[in-house]
Amino acid sequence: MSSRPLPQPLPRSRERGVIARTREELRNALGRAPERTTVGLVPTMGALHEGHLSLIRRAAAENDTVVVSVFVNPAQFTDPADLARYPRDLDRDAALAFEAGASLIYAPEVAEIYPPGFATTVHVRGVTDRWEGASRPGHFDGVATVVTLLLNQARPDRAYFGEKDFQQLTMIRRMHADLALPGEIVGCPIVREADGMALSSRNVRLDAAARQQALALSRALAAMRQQAEAGERNVRSLLAAGEAILRDVDLDYLAIVDPATLDPLETVVPGARALVAARVGGVRLIDTMALQET
Repeated sequence: MSSRPLPQPLPRSRERGVIARTREELRNALGRAPERTTVGLVPTMGALHEGHLSLIRRAAAENDTVVVSVFVNPAQFTDPADLARYPRDLDRDAALAFEAGASLIYAPEVAEIYPPGFATTVHVRGVTDRWEGASRPGHFDGVATVVTLLLNQARPDRAYFGEKDFQQLTMIRRMHADLALPGEIVGCPIVREADGMALSSRNVRLDAAARQQALALSRALAAMRQQAEAGERNVRSLLAAGEAILRDVDLDYLAIVDPATLDPLETVVPGARALVAARVGGVRLIDTMALQET
């Protein structure tokens, strides 16, 4: 007779669903689902807000089982202080995720994702070379590596990512196709506050004055889109209009790019995206907007 111990019940949060802390617990939990069950994955780093919850709700509408990963990935932080400041509250995140329709939370420790001796990094050339890739060297390698691991561990039918991190979404789509990873990558629209500001876990670090300053990002993008919709196709003119609105923030970049390659454009084409990154009150923020629909 085998001496292997019997599997222990998985911990639960507020009696709403299962929290798996290891790959084995994740496999066991998914293995209990009926055959032909579809699985949706929503990768997050916690600090959930309405943007994350919109992804979870969509995943719940389109799948039988929804896995929400909560993992603050050290490999994608270029500033150790930024990693240390990142908010962590698993009980809160689990309660919100289950309320939005999650079936299972996957909240591994760092050593579970990157065990001793881990020596592999996923690098996607081309789409990561500019913009965030230039400003945050190594960031996208960390994202690509952890997303590859999560897709292989959860084996979802669909994985959901927000369009606010548009360069990240473009990279994940390229990586997913190149490596023939499981499932489908689903991009979801940005969720904005009533004043137009894109929701972000970093917004809570803005004081009242910085919060008002930060509205310049979405206002600049909206002004550029308005001009493009009115017929302006010259990228230099559109960038000048956006930069005028962004004059009071510490601008990293403002660009208009091809939506597939992220190469800078000279003339607006269908699907062209405006990308912006800036520091406001010491907090780095990004935003994006389509200037012309495809």
